[in-house]
Amino acid sequence: MAVDIKNLNHNQLNDLINKAQVRQNELRKEKVGKLREKIHALIKAEGYAFEDIFGHGRGKARKSGGTVPPKYRNPADPEQTWSGRGKRPRWFNDALKAGKKEKDLAI
Repeated sequence: MAVDIKNLNHNQLNDLINKAQVRQNELRKEKVGKLREKIHALIKAEGYAFEDIFGHGRGKARKSGGTVPPKYRNPADPEQTWSGRGKRPRWFNDALKAGKKEKDLAI
């Protein structure tokens, strides 16, 4: 398929580029899948398991220990708490601007 790119306008050229990139990604995924199958077949033919060769996964995953207990409480609304992690809540910043100290808001 020969395309004369000199006769394409800007939009047609961008469309052609996008289609080519999509096709390139498809071909890459197909090639990776075939290579993965070959590797698994070779490992199995030698009498090993994939984990014997490459280990179990990609290292230790981050441990998600659930929620962090709150460290600060809004004196105006005791149901609003903050663990001290992440972005400061608006009520925390407002309290600091009003003259409160962090230790005044601590639980």
